[in-house]
Amino acid sequence: MRLSEELHAIGRPLLAEQLAHPTVAGIARGDLPERVFRSWLEQDYLFLLDYVRVFSRLAWQAPDAHLGDLVDLAHATWHEELNLHRSLSAGFGADLNGARKGPTCAAYTEFLLDSAGDYGVGLAALYPCMWGYSTLGAMLAEAPPSEPRYRAWVDTYADPGFAALAGRIGEMIDEAAPDPERAKAAFRRGMAHELAFWDVPDIS
Repeated sequence: MRLSEELHAIGRPLLAEQLAHPTVAGIARGDLPERVFRSWLEQDYLFLLDYVRVFSRLAWQAPDAHLGDLVDLAHATWHEELNLHRSLSAGFGADLNGARKGPTCAAYTEFLLDSAGDYGVGLAALYPCMWGYSTLGAMLAEAPPSEPRYRAWVDTYADPGFAALAGRIGEMIDEAAPDPERAKAAFRRGMAHELAFWDVPDIS
């Protein structure tokens, strides 16, 4: 079994915990309180800014065959995913410019940036976000919310193009062949951060 497949096996039950989380369940139903999603958008926007930095740090270490992949991922995150957040934020009244990282966001980005000091382990650490959102998006798209703003969010992560990017990261992990136990530990920590990230304060 390839290392990426072992990570999938580890991640599936942990992904089920995310699917059952009240924030995700509210998105799936389309009735998540706007103030909760607004807060989540602000934190995720700040997370994605550092996610671009993670891709960039990994690109510096990448073999020639994957330099373009990581540069493309940084570019897509900066332009496409952050633009989605700007668009959604306008509809929810989120203050992206005034937002400040909460402790959960800060802990997650610190973990990813530190992990990116090692190419193979860094890829495994960020994989929960790429693979997790792609898989979660596909699950939610089976019965998408009727609320158009939440549906737009689901459609983004259910897109086959996003799944292809996540699959590419899996291939890169296999080719990098990091120490399996270190990679699995980084993946588990990343999955734990992903679950914690949904604990958005219900700010009125």
